[in-house]
Amino acid sequence: MFYGQFRHSIDSKGRLIIPAKFRDALRENYIEKFWVTRGIERCVYVYTPREWNLLMAKFKELSLTAGKARDFLRGMVSNASEVECDKQGRIMLPQNLLALAGITRDVVVAGMLSRFEIWDEASWKRYEEERGENFEEIAEQLNAQLDAARGL
Repeated sequence: MFYGQFRHSIDSKGRLIIPAKFRDALRENYIEKFWVTRGIERCVYVYTPREWNLLMAKFKELSLTAGKARDFLRGMVSNASEVECDKQGRIMLPQNLLALAGITRDVVVAGMLSRFEIWDEASWKRYEEERGENFEEIAEQLNAQLDAARGL
C-alpha cells in the first residue's frame, strides 16, 4: 500500500502532512487513524489500525520471561500513540517520538509496504549513503536466507 519517498516538513506544532499518494490509498480503504511508535532505526513507524493489530498479535506471542522481548515491547508499545488525520491530511506526532527520532523540521516519509516511516532528512540521507553501498550484498544475503527457509 505504501511505497516511494517524499520530502515534507514538520510544523511548529508537530504536525506532518501525509503524502498525497498515501492519503489516496488510505481514503480508498476508509482509514483516518494511525498508530505511531518508535522505529527500530532512528525513525518513527506509522501503522494502519489493521497492521497495528496484526503486529500486536505477534507481540503477544513473545515470551515475557525473555528479557530482550520485554525490552523490545517496552520500546515499541510504551512509545505508541493513536493519531488521527485532520481535514488537511495532517497527523500530530508526539514530541517524545520526534525527540527519539531526532526530528526537528525537514523529514523524509518513506513507504514500507504495510507501514510508512518518518525520518529526519539528514538521518535518511546518511542511512541511504551507508546502505546504498551494500545494496547488492544485502539482496544476496536476503535471498540466501529465503532459500534456506524454503529448504533449497
